[in-house]
Amino acid sequence: MSGRRQGHFGQVLRERRLEKGYSLRKFAELVGVSPTYLSMIEQGKVERPPTAERVRQMAEVLGENPDELAALAGRVLEDLPDIIKQQPTQFPDLLREASGLTPEQLKQVREQIRQMKEQDRQS
Repeated sequence: MSGRRQGHFGQVLRERRLEKGYSLRKFAELVGVSPTYLSMIEQGKVERPPTAERVRQMAEVLGENPDELAALAGRVLEDLPDIIKQQPTQFPDLLREASGLTPEQLKQVREQIRQMKEQDRQS
């Protein structure tokens, strides 16, 4: 991952931390990292971003979408590989087909999937 992307993750993390009113020390304590490490993340000075689990913790404390924060950090949350492995050809194919859809189109697809699952539960 490029330093530029890590820097962007760090900037977003800092902005959201400050919006929620957390000091650097308090937020670091809540997510289980040192204040020095958190400062380096926010400044884009870490070689590797935090783990996906750590990013999830950060998102939860901030009340943010963990998938969005993980993507900014260049990570994939740990549940996704297992989901993909359940259908190793179908899920990658689905993702490739969905690539390029607008956010609104993706929302419609997701809603159709929810409806299909609900119909299955009712059957």
